[in-house]
Amino acid sequence: MAYIQQLLKGLIDPIILSIINRLPMYGYQIVKELERRTEGYLKLKGGTIYPSLLRLEKNGLVSSRWRQVTRNRGRRYYQITEKGRQFLASRSIEWQDFCAVVSRLMSGANLVTGGSRKE
Repeated sequence: MAYIQQLLKGLIDPIILSIINRLPMYGYQIVKELERRTEGYLKLKGGTIYPSLLRLEKNGLVSSRWRQVTRNRGRRYYQITEKGRQFLASRSIEWQDFCAVVSRLMSGANLVTGGSRKE
């Protein structure tokens, strides 16, 4: 799983954007939605998600708004911007191309026995 965590570092921004693409969400909700959509395979922590959200906001890819939830409690909701949608679309195409190329390169790699494959 450490290998997957390393891969995630370069993908965290588009992953977050894909999660909030349809609906504004607050940080913890983004974490839970990612876990739900990946059936628990991908799990992020606050130390990963909040710096990314701040970076995305600084770059104009998301906007945030504070919402009062209860009298004494509020949450910051993050929403993708049009610039963020364009960025996500571009990264999605790049990702699909990358996956296709790597899949072709590694198609024979599963012939080696002795390793386990998570199903």
